[in-house]
Amino acid sequence: MNDFSALLVAWQKQAGRHDLPWQGSNDAYSIWVSEIMLQQTQVATVMPYYERFMSSFPDVHRLASSHLDAVLAAWSGLGYYSRARNMHRTARIIVEHHDGKFPDHPERLAEFPGIGRSTAAAIAVFAFSHRAAILDGNVKRVFSRVFGIEGYPGEKSVEAIMWKKAEELLPAAEIGRYTQALMDLGAGLCSRKNPNCGHCPLKSDCIAHIRGRVHELPQARPKKALPSKETTFLVSMREGLIRFERRPGSGVWAELLCFPEILPADVSNLHSVKTLPAFTHAFTHFRLKINVVLAQAEGFGDGVWMTPEEGLASSIPNPVRKILEEVRILSPWP
Repeated sequence: MNDFSALLVAWQKQAGRHDLPWQGSNDAYSIWVSEIMLQQTQVATVMPYYERFMSSFPDVHRLASSHLDAVLAAWSGLGYYSRARNMHRTARIIVEHHDGKFPDHPERLAEFPGIGRSTAAAIAVFAFSHRAAILDGNVKRVFSRVFGIEGYPGEKSVEAIMWKKAEELLPAAEIGRYTQALMDLGAGLCSRKNPNCGHCPLKSDCIAHIRGRVHELPQARPKKALPSKETTFLVSMREGLIRFERRPGSGVWAELLCFPEILPADVSNLHSVKTLPAFTHAFTHFRLKINVVLAQAEGFGDGVWMTPEEGLASSIPNPVRKILEEVRILSPWP
């Protein structure tokens, strides 16, 4: 075992995380669920979602046989809904073509929807003790600081350097403990904003720490102004019910329930109109200003009609959830 991995393994045994709900098992399904949820989402946020999700879908067969809307409802509020859609697709593929069993090799795992190279490696490590390298955002930050790797980690050339380093550092033994140590260090001591270098097992060799560049590395994404878009949501209400529409199967909020979008000119044709304060929702590639118009519906037209409470329990994106929370406390409704 090299010095880098030995230090991490020893540190993880003493100071790492050992009681996360998906730890202590080599069940590929539960590990897969946790790893997908942890993509772009912190552990503290994931934990309650993981517990509820596993209660509703305890195995890959139950997930595969469930309706997508039930899966999206369980995921509602966690964001990045393509992860849930890909999980549902993957579950069906595994049940239909792999007899409900996950492949034990990272290259085969990476072929499934939503499972990239790093996630596939993590599943293979924790479920099958396969010797494979991970490189998620936290690990990139650790490598950038410890080895003084310049450049934005999202650039392919920088990422290639890090993948090479990740492969070189793999220990011959205790691969699971080592992999968990990398995750724990990046999520804890080597955090983005307030790293705790004083307790880091790698501080003596960390280039960023030695040279006083901890807050400079990794280099940030090159600044690029996000384009802005604008829309108006129509919240139609009648007899305590609100009208929703199912979004198309592709694009923003695919398959989720949402309020209909209208043109500003259409507002003058509505009855008993009330407006809520506009707000902005940030996506990865653009910012969306959302105007909200509440109106009394003349009848029950097409769409899905639900109470605010039923809507909150359904598959809805976060901006819709925010609006529903406001609408629920309005008294009287328009």
